[in-house]
Amino acid sequence: MERCRELVRPALVEAVGSLHPWTGEMAAYALGWSDTAGTPDSGGSEGKGVRQAFAVLGAEAVGADGAEAVPGAVAVELVHTFSLLHDDIMDGDALRRQRPAVWKAYGTGPAVLAGDALLAQAVTTLAEAPGRHAASAVRCFCRTLNALVSGQAQDLRFEHRPWYGPGAVGPEQYRSMAEHKTGALLGCAVALGAVLGGAPDRTVTTLERAGRHLGLAFQAVDDILGIWGDPAVTGKPVHADLRRGKKTYPMLAALAGGGRAAHELAALLDPPQLLDHEAAAHVAALVEELGGRTATRHEARRHLDIARRALRDASLAHTAVQQLDMLFTYVLDRTR
Repeated sequence: MERCRELVRPALVEAVGSLHPWTGEMAAYALGWSDTAGTPDSGGSEGKGVRQAFAVLGAEAVGADGAEAVPGAVAVELVHTFSLLHDDIMDGDALRRQRPAVWKAYGTGPAVLAGDALLAQAVTTLAEAPGRHAASAVRCFCRTLNALVSGQAQDLRFEHRPWYGPGAVGPEQYRSMAEHKTGALLGCAVALGAVLGGAPDRTVTTLERAGRHLGLAFQAVDDILGIWGDPAVTGKPVHADLRRGKKTYPMLAALAGGGRAAHELAALLDPPQLLDHEAAAHVAALVEELGGRTATRHEARRHLDIARRALRDASLAHTAVQQLDMLFTYVLDRTR
């Protein structure tokens, strides 16, 4: 990931530098480059860079130079940052990467504006990509943007649906949401690299499918970290998802098991309420007792295996596939 980040970084800095100074300052803060005064921040986290790496490796996997994918890598990184800015507002998350979220640091209105600026710049960057594949890349990107909105809409509506009984969220509905909200952008990242690298449609489709399944694995691990992650590593409060009452895979899997513990868990969740530390810890223990963490880990591995099979079935450059496989392993084993 470090190699890919170094390749993409100059173009990413240029893209952010082209924004209005105020939105550019907020974007730099969101990316972990600076503090709220615009001063370079050595303690800021730039994030994992997974999507950038996927774009570069997508091009290399189809035999192209990784540099061909840089506009796609910049676009997915900008839109990922945009989605985090807006998600933090919608979810009421006050922290992001162990610092105040942009909306807490600058205000809600400015954070929305900064997100809008990042989205516009992402599309512009891709539309202005050199070569003859920019139009195809933009079409792929716009399909993904629609999927992201659909996934976020599903996620928000889940909050108003019951935990069990008629109208409850089922595992398949949850997977649909996760594929749109998380899988689509990872699939798009690797697909953009392939598109900009001149790959045929069939290869692009295969790589996008692999990325989408990796995204489902990524979301499953995120769900585990949202309940059991170490706040010092994740940068979010302990039991963050539980306190908000988010319908995540471990919770749904735990409730699906039935029995005394499942009924106790359901009683704690209905009616919806903001759980205090003690109640959240009890819920987390019940979810683990009911196999929610184990089931979610199995879900992550299942989608990871599907993604790996998709890569094996395609005719791709061996070295790039090896590096993609290393990224797949990182997704499963990450702690933040």
